Amino acid sequence: MIKADNISKFYNNECVLNDVSIKIEDGEFVVILGPSGSGKSTLMNVLSGLEKPESGKVFIDEFEITSMSDKNVTAVRREKIGFIFQQYYLLSHLSVLGNIKMGADLAKNADFMKLVNALGLSDKTKSKPSELSGGEQQRVCIARALAKNPKFLFLDEPTGALDEKTGREVLYLICKLKKEQNFTIIMVTHNENIADMAETVVRMNSGKIVDSYKNKTQKTAFEIGW
Repeated sequence: MIKADNISKFYNNECVLNDVSIKIEDGEFVVILGPSGSGKSTLMNVLSGLEKPESGKVFIDEFEITSMSDKNVTAVRREKIGFIFQQYYLLSHLSVLGNIKMGADLAKNADFMKLVNALGLSDKTKSKPSELSGGEQQRVCIARALAKNPKFLFLDEPTGALDEKTGREVLYLICKLKKEQNFTIIMVTHNENIADMAETVVRMNSGKIVDSYKNKTQKTAFEIGW
């Protein structure tokens, strides 16, 4: 469970999160939508412990991370959270296997090759990121994040740099792995169509949650519009 109670966040005296409260249950697929500047990426950063709010409380399971030291928050994040961003943030001097192994080593996961194979990367393990397509690089990011065996997976515009075909394939793989590993997804996106895949949709504007609803049924990555 991830929960935020009445959190507010300011940048340069500008309020980017205004008294926001949200609760995300274990195993949920939550999509956070909103225009640029609505606060959705800041909310993700605060919920995941990357940033601290000026007021309010954030809980990751039993840990109230807003009252913890940076060192202890980092320890919680290392144990429980994985990140996938629009920018790949792969280390250019490492091979595909080396990049993925970074995540696996954090969790002392010796069984991470199953992920490599599941994501179709088994023939790319010796390649450097510069030798991969955008879709392949994003799959390496997914493997690196999930090699940590995270309980919560945060995704910030994971298909923003991908074409439609590759974007659909990446979303399909993420959802397939979610079913197999039962982690929680919190995804920030501009793509309204991806909301049809989620169990819970949260809409933000001007630093506030303006709507939140449940989808009765969820579409697959190949059924949504684009």
